Amino acid sequence: MSRRLIFSNSPEPTLGVEIELGLVNAETLALCSANEAILEQVPDPYKDAVKPELMQCYVEVNSKVGLTLPEVEADIWEKLRWLEATADKLGVRLLWSSTHPFSSWREQEITRNARYQSLVNLLQDTARQLVTFGLHVHVGVDSGDKAIMICERIQRHLPTLLALSSNSPFWEGRETGLQSWRSRVMDGLPTAGLPPLMRNWSEYVWLVNHLVDTGYIETIREIWWDVRPHHNFGTVEVRICDMPGSLEDTMAIVALIHSLVKRLSDEIDHGTYQHDSHPMLIRQNKWHAARYGLEAHLVDSDTFELYPVRQILHQMADQLKEVGATLDCNQYLERIHQMADAPSWADYQLQLSNKVTDPKELVRRLIESARLQSVPVGERK
Repeated sequence: MSRRLIFSNSPEPTLGVEIELGLVNAETLALCSANEAILEQVPDPYKDAVKPELMQCYVEVNSKVGLTLPEVEADIWEKLRWLEATADKLGVRLLWSSTHPFSSWREQEITRNARYQSLVNLLQDTARQLVTFGLHVHVGVDSGDKAIMICERIQRHLPTLLALSSNSPFWEGRETGLQSWRSRVMDGLPTAGLPPLMRNWSEYVWLVNHLVDTGYIETIREIWWDVRPHHNFGTVEVRICDMPGSLEDTMAIVALIHSLVKRLSDEIDHGTYQHDSHPMLIRQNKWHAARYGLEAHLVDSDTFELYPVRQILHQMADQLKEVGATLDCNQYLERIHQMADAPSWADYQLQLSNKVTDPKELVRRLIESARLQSVPVGERK
């Protein structure tokens, strides 16, 4: 039976951020099933912002919806500060990485929730392996058709975002040889990865109805594409990123996504022609981004020539300055230049693992390097 999906139009390019963090035992430095203990203590103002996830070894922290990154960062910083302090009291630490260096997915407990249990019953080990942590960014757009167009146009940029955020080089206690193993785990899901070609909101609604009617999914929440429209929020949600190793770098990536979506939206309003990006090239670039991170060379969809992703990032940050000024996020975009010239967080993990003999020490240093600074970036003088 066909169902209508009404896109809740956002007249302004609003911003929302979702951060997933691993929960680590302070003594063993292994993942621990601590989300229930933490969630029991969430104060009323944060009840809808600090949430469980599929496994008990991680939680999700959501920002409020804002118009600018400084206000969104200030909000999520307060929530993270509460979470960090609460976890400390429980003997738990927060891991800013997309996979844990040595804990196994086989040892993690599913969150006691009917929906999560149903997902595991359906997806089996492809769901049980989802012990990965990511960054999701919502940007408001003013129509469903535009949301679909932006989801199409932004795909050529997704590999660059993945390379920049790559932070999951280890899995099951092994060095995987990839900078983003999380992206490979996510691609194992039947409704994840790059979205299919959709030309307008009507085709998206048809696709969702088809998936539900055939029993392929139970609800729209089981579509985990790298970028997707979110009709309830009236947003485009970019989901491809690994969880960076610090809040500062996370906010820089958020600024890049916010500015990029706004620029694409403006181009659509001004009638810019859509140049096709061949799906094979996007998949090829995504693989190279996952494999090599910031050392990747990506194929330009217009010239078909290879360019270093570090060069691409410098150009993107410069090209988005005009939009960034309207969104009050240029101070964050400046950080992109620094990140483009530095090792990725995956590289940092690999370099650190070569210096320490105990993998627990690697986790300890990751935790310590990510602890919150005294004030958010947007409030520093």
